[in-house]
Amino acid sequence: MGVRRRARRLKLHILARGKIGRCPEAELITRYAKRLTWPFQITELPDTGGKVPAVAPGTVVIAMDETGVQLTSLALAQQLEKWRDSGTRELRILIGAADGLTEEERASASLFIAFGKATWPHMLARAMLVEQLYRATSILAGHPYHREG
Repeated sequence: MGVRRRARRLKLHILARGKIGRCPEAELITRYAKRLTWPFQITELPDTGGKVPAVAPGTVVIAMDETGVQLTSLALAQQLEKWRDSGTRELRILIGAADGLTEEERASASLFIAFGKATWPHMLARAMLVEQLYRATSILAGHPYHREG
């Protein structure tokens, strides 16, 4: 009988500018974050400045930006699967403050993703992102949360 190795999970790490505080979006973020079975973390930074955690080897950095590609939920799930299966240890997703991403943050990203062509409030974008991460990981787990068609 062979040894069965548990697949290492890709850590999903949102690095967001701005403190969310007590607002309706915070409730949504908490609701979906609790459902995630993959390692998950949100790091909040002030609107400007602050100490950005170092990018460890095996980290892929992407950024939320209205100029980015628009992925379906299934395409996001497939991309997460590729990163996970290729040995990526952490997926760091950047969300800028009200004025967007800094030039340094933009330069660190290898991919830009958008939730449509509209500009979304950064707190709402954060809630939408956590829901999409939950949906994508549910798709990969074969969970019935996501319905096609």
